[in-house]
Amino acid sequence: MSVIFILILISMVIAGGFLAAFIWAIKSGQFDDTYTPSVRILFENKKQKKKNDIVKITTEKNDNNQN
Repeated sequence: MSVIFILILISMVIAGGFLAAFIWAIKSGQFDDTYTPSVRILFENKKQKKKNDIVKITTEKNDNNQN
């Protein structure tokens, strides 16, 4: 029977730790930005173009202008 009391005590300590971590997260501003995640999917990621890609695009444009 004493094992049950030990397990209940340990579970309450762990639950208190999670509660303290949650309160700390709220106070430190972890949940302040609620707008950005909902619209992030609407914007495309801008990838940096490599030098070879720029040369390729420039060459293709010059080829199209000559025709």
